[in-house]
Amino acid sequence: MKISNFWFDPVSRIFPLENNYWLELVNHKMLKYMVIIIAVGLLVTGVVKRRVDYISTAILIGLGSAVVGILKSVSQHSCPWDLVEYGGKAIEYPLLSTVNYFDGPGRCFPGGHASGGFSLMALFFLFYPKNKNRAFVSFAAAILLGQIMGFGQVVRGAHFLSHNLWSCWWVWLTQVCVYGVVSSFLPHHYHQKIISWSSTAVRN
Repeated sequence: MKISNFWFDPVSRIFPLENNYWLELVNHKMLKYMVIIIAVGLLVTGVVKRRVDYISTAILIGLGSAVVGILKSVSQHSCPWDLVEYGGKAIEYPLLSTVNYFDGPGRCFPGGHASGGFSLMALFFLFYPKNKNRAFVSFAAAILLGQIMGFGQVVRGAHFLSHNLWSCWWVWLTQVCVYGVVSSFLPHHYHQKIISWSSTAVRN
């Protein structure tokens, strides 16, 4: 909330950048479309070239965002701009508290938009068997992209930073678990070391 307060105008009771043209165009639309193009490109290439690793990576990208979207759709936590503290009417609840009644629009946790960037962490599984350095670089780049996409929403009042951090964790957990199942159908050497490393990352 301290971070969100920096972008909130207490006098006008609004987030001045809520409807910023460039944040909406570049951060909210163009970056999202870029992720979609990457996923579709991997899927099509995988089908055409019969590359199971490309297809599985595309699936992981889609599932990571899908899980966050499902959690978000049933969440009772509202976005900052809907909260009383920021000129709205909804009440903010502690994350793991028991909610006795629902008073707001909700559907704002975890951060859905940030999950698009985080979903590219799936590229780690594609690159790791042949190029570990590229795998870790793509992993870090995906986290950075997710944070950039998510922070754009923070300054607009659409999410708290914590929403995006939880989104990152849910995407990675989903991808690791699904990969653990999918990789059982792939050659043993393709996934043995990946499962060991990625499972440790989830626990940490």
